[in-house]
Amino acid sequence: QAQLVESGGGLVQAGGSLRLSCTSSENMFELNVRAWYRQAPGKQRELVASVIIGGHINYAESVKDRFTISRDNVKNTVYLQMNSLNPEDTAVYSCTAARPGYAVWGQGIQVIVSS
Repeated sequence: QAQLVESGGGLVQAGGSLRLSCTSSENMFELNVRAWYRQAPGKQRELVASVIIGGHINYAESVKDRFTISRDNVKNTVYLQMNSLNPEDTAVYSCTAARPGYAVWGQGIQVIVSS
């Protein structure tokens, strides 16, 4: 089964930047929705950003103008560039590749933003 592996997380000071990467073990072109979710301690998982191959990009209101989702089809990788980070962005970030009725998830990666 295809797998997704996230990287790029860690500890950063408020106002800093991180770039998360989500690399698939094989081409998942049939899974046309790629997205990043996050879950903070004691909170529900929330959608951060999503991109439909060849189409629409969507962001949560809380990250608009700070985060950018992008993809490199040659590298089978989706990125999440996170700028102007604040402590409220602290969470476990997970990527997913999906189509209606089916999704593959990464294992998640920790992002901690210190004040």
